Amino acid sequence: MLKFTEDHEWLNIEGDVATVGITEHAAEQLGDLVFVELPDVGAKLDKGADASTVESVKAASDVYCPLAGEITEVNQAIVDDPSLVNSDPTGAGWFFKLKLDDASSANELMDETAYQAMIG
Repeated sequence: MLKFTEDHEWLNIEGDVATVGITEHAAEQLGDLVFVELPDVGAKLDKGADASTVESVKAASDVYCPLAGEITEVNQAIVDDPSLVNSDPTGAGWFFKLKLDDASSANELMDETAYQAMIG
């Protein structure tokens, strides 16, 4: 199940685990990324908490935790090569995996149609 947030994060939800990244739209707006900081595995984050930081040649931006849960895995590849987020934001450029406190809370998020309508 693919869901989206108003802060331009995507979630691919399988059971009670969500793989999280930023959308292609967000990656395009940021420009070429030069730095990515990821959360610690085991960190428990509330919905809306700062989870990651990205820096591009244009700006720095926070990536927020889209739902409450615990970080179970991070993508070290994007720390080593931040350009992966630009080249494949919804694939190899994922940020972290989150074990959701309540998987049903994902129903509050947008589907792809609603997200596309939001970004126009």
